[in-house]
Parts: sequence; structure tokens; C-alpha cells
Amino acid sequence: MTTSNLELARTNMVENQVRTWDVLDPRVLDVLARVPREDFVPERHRALAFTDVELPLGHGEVMLKPVIEGRILQALALESGQRVLEIGTGSGFLTACMASLASHVTSLERHADLAETARAKLARGGFGNTRVETAEAFAGFDSRERFDVVVLTGAVYALPERARQWVQTGGRLFAITGASPAMQALLHTRVDETHWHTDSLFETDIPYLANATPPKRFTL
Repeated sequence: MTTSNLELARTNMVENQVRTWDVLDPRVLDVLARVPREDFVPERHRALAFTDVELPLGHGEVMLKPVIEGRILQALALESGQRVLEIGTGSGFLTACMASLASHVTSLERHADLAETARAKLARGGFGNTRVETAEAFAGFDSRERFDVVVLTGAVYALPERARQWVQTGGRLFAITGASPAMQALLHTRVDETHWHTDSLFETDIPYLANATPPKRFTL
């Protein structure tokens, strides 16, 4: 793909996909236009970098559609000085976008090869305010640190209590919750140690995070 075709495809993604899905925050649209998505797409799928599809990353993981990434970034309303915890690094593209808007992003990825690939791509892209850790968020990762924003990049059948513990007072937690194919994207804001305010944002259907799938039901 030539440079001119590349930029045309990027512009079409932002203007004809993301913007038309009610992503109107100019900072979000700008970062999606600036961060080179094609650099984070697996080489075999590079020609599909700007299409409205999920792209496979291996291990059953996917790179989210651009419209979902845009809606997540808009919902988070990130500001400079804020610290983010991302559950599910995947390709590292959303990590890079959040790092462009916030102060620092700590990202957890359970698959060592995906973590290493994302780490290398973030370093090459100059996103020095990121840290990618190989860890299973809901079965082994233990941190007393609290963050301004926590974002789950895969779905959860029910929100794990552990995820709430990582959010500081006044902070926000983004999660896509429920049973496929009718999941709800929710933004939880921590009012104080015991109270939360929840906004329902949109419906979607994305793959589940590990250890967050629906319980198995016995059937005859």
C-alpha cells in the first residue's frame, strides 16, 4: 500500500467508521489519526489494518474494531497526568492511544509472546510511558496500586470484584459485561470506598477475557 493510499485508508477509518459511530471527541479522533494502527496489526493482516473487522492475534485473541476502540477512548475521557491500568494488551494499539492521552499506562497481557511483541512495537513507536507485564489479571496478578482509569479490553460475564479494587476514588472503570451476543459497555465511576455510579454506553459483542467467561450450565 502506497503512502497516499495508506493515509486515505486511515482518514476513511476515522471519518467514515469511527466518527459515524458517535465518536465526536476531537482528541480521540486526532489520536486515532496519529497513532499508526498499521504498525500494531500482525503483518499477515496489515492490508486490513483500517477495516471494520476484528483481526486475529493468536491464542484466540483479537484486535478490536476501530469503532470499538474509538468508543472506549471517548468513554474514558483520559487527561494528562492520569494513570491507566489496561487488562488485555493484545496488539498494543489501544495501549499506544491511551498513552498518547494520559500520563502512563500499565498493561497486562497473559500471553508472553503477545506481550513481548506489543512491548517492542510500543518502544519502536516512542511510547515510553507504557509498561507491559505478562500476567493473568484475574488469577495471579496482585497489586495494591490504584489507578485513575482501569479498562478491560475483553468482555466479562460479571465484573470481578478485583477489578474494582484497582480504581481510586473518583476513578473510572470501563468494562463490557454480560452474555454474548448482547453485551453492555459500562462505565463505572467510584464515588467513594463503597459507592459507585454506572453509565450504560452501548451494546456490542466481543470475546471474553480469560477467567471471566459465563459459568457452565448443566443440561440434559
